[in-house]
Order: sequence, then C-alpha cells, then structure tokens
Amino acid sequence: MAELCAGLSISGHDPVVYTRRGDPTSPATSGADGGYDVVRVPAGPPCALTENELVEHLGDFTEFLAEQWRERPPDVVHSHHWTSGLVSMIAAHRIRVPVVHSFHGFGETALEQRSNAEALLARRAAWISATSSAEAAHLSQLGVRRSQMSVVPSGVNSDFFDPEGPVAVHDGRMRVVVTGELAHGTTSSAIGAVVSAMDHVELVDANAVPRADRPALLRSADVAVCAPSDERYGSAALEAMACGVPVVATAVGALSDVVLPDVTGLLIGPRDGRRLAQSLKALLADETRREQFGIAARDRVLGRYSRRRLAREAMTVYERAGAGRAVTGGAAPDRQRCHDAGVRT
Repeated sequence: MAELCAGLSISGHDPVVYTRRGDPTSPATSGADGGYDVVRVPAGPPCALTENELVEHLGDFTEFLAEQWRERPPDVVHSHHWTSGLVSMIAAHRIRVPVVHSFHGFGETALEQRSNAEALLARRAAWISATSSAEAAHLSQLGVRRSQMSVVPSGVNSDFFDPEGPVAVHDGRMRVVVTGELAHGTTSSAIGAVVSAMDHVELVDANAVPRADRPALLRSADVAVCAPSDERYGSAALEAMACGVPVVATAVGALSDVVLPDVTGLLIGPRDGRRLAQSLKALLADETRREQFGIAARDRVLGRYSRRRLAREAMTVYERAGAGRAVTGGAAPDRQRCHDAGVRT
C-alpha cells in the first residue's frame, strides 16, 4: 500500500490512507514519506486487537469514514482486507463512490463475519485488484468475477533499494543471502547443505537485519534465495532484484510473476530441495550468468514494479471501476482523490 500511495502521489493524485488507531501516542493525522496523508481512525481502544475483537468496532470506523467523505468525497476507494472492505463498502455506498477491493486472502478463516463480508465484496465491489496472477486464478476458482478483476502487483522503492550505495563488509567469501520467509524442511536443509559443501560460501539471513541496513547487505550478495512455501507479494525478491542481485526462488504465488526464469534468476518447484541445491550451486559457479541475471533483475524492477508504473496500472483499474466519471465530468482531473481504507488489528 505504501508504494502504491507514493506512486499515486508523485503522479499528481491525492491518496489518503485510513487505518485504525492502534497506538495512543500516534497522531490523528500525519504525512508519510511518500507524500500522502495517513489518518488514524478512533475505532475501539488504541491498542492491538484480534480479528474477533476488531469486529465490534467496525461500526465506529464506518461512521468516521462516512462523515469524512460527506465533507470531502473521494473519487474512488481502494480497500484492503475484508475488514476495510466491509466498512468502505457501507460508507462509500452512501455517497455513491466506487470501491476497488484487494482481498489479500480469501476464505482463510471460519469466522462467520469474515466469510459473509468476503462474499458481499466479491458480489458488490466495483472492481477486484489481485496482487499476482496466482491470486487472481485462486479468486476466480472461488467464484470472484474474472471479468472485473485486474492484477496490480506490489512494488518496491527502487531509489532506496539500488545497486549503487554502501556495501556491507564481509570476509571475501561468496555470500548467499536468504530473504523473506523460508519454507521449513527440505528447502532450508538444501540451502544449508550447499553452503556447508562449499567452504568459500557464507549464508546470511537478511530478515535479521533492520530495513535501513538491508540495501547494503543485499548489494554484498552474490545470490539471493527466496524460498517460501507461499508468497502473496514477492517483496523480498523485488528488493534483491532492485539491488541488482540474481534470485533463486520457489515458483509460488507472486514469485512466479516477479522472477523471470533464466532471465532475472531461477525458479524451482516448491519443496524441491534437491533442485534448489543444484540450482544454487550452479549459479554460484557461474559469474557471467550471475551478472547477466543481476542486470536484467534491476531492469525488470524499473520496467514493471516502479512506483509510477504501479500508479498507472492502479489508475486504469480505478477508471474501470467508475472513478473516471468524477474526473471527466468534474473539476481537478490532475488531483484525483484516491482513498485507501486499511483497517489494521
């Protein structure tokens, strides 16, 4: 959401993010680094809540949005997750504003309120935005209308994650960086086996490094491994690719879109530890191939996952959802108001 809103802002639009206030020390409204505003909604106690606890406060969130939008109606609302989808659908209906919804998981709980809300959103949202081809296919199988669904992927800050800049110091051995969640069992064992068998290779976990230090660590890597059992967004792989690092990844979820096999890295089947070990070992032994993959990886990020590209794709979705009516028929086409409602626990 942060990369999308930053892209919309630098493209001349006016995104506003609404999120439940979960910390009493947080200001009611603040500006984000990406150039957009974040409004913290006073719905329920200002502390972390479980999904079940959050349900009873959704009415307060809805009333807050409705009041805000009566005074300054958005051209489109983009809701994320079922809780924000439900409150956005009700509040936006009162002022007849289209809602674009991103599920980020569908039918993953036995909670009756969530199941009912997701079914409502599947029927009533003006458009559905999926984060990957895999998610779009899954939603289609569950009955979400494919004719009113588009894929708008997650992005990455390619100015922050960049090949140029400080490089983390290491002892001269080749470096394999594991980034993102790692599938247990054969996958983690396979990576460890490769590193153990090659005395000139070290293994570093990027997940243990603060985000501010992650670009420097990734720049020091010869190969990045992203091998989860499932992946919705592909953010970890995108960060490595933005730094010009070739990626060995499992072909699951968004990674099947992000990593182009034999172009920006290597894709292997999930739970195929033997193939993972072979692919990683072969890539470590081929400097020319690593360099080619790294250059193509950076180009792939700039061409497909930049903030401006995400903003263009999102605006196409918003116009398909009906937001274009406000732009073509009203004022301020250069500052279309895009409101992201994000209810967080």
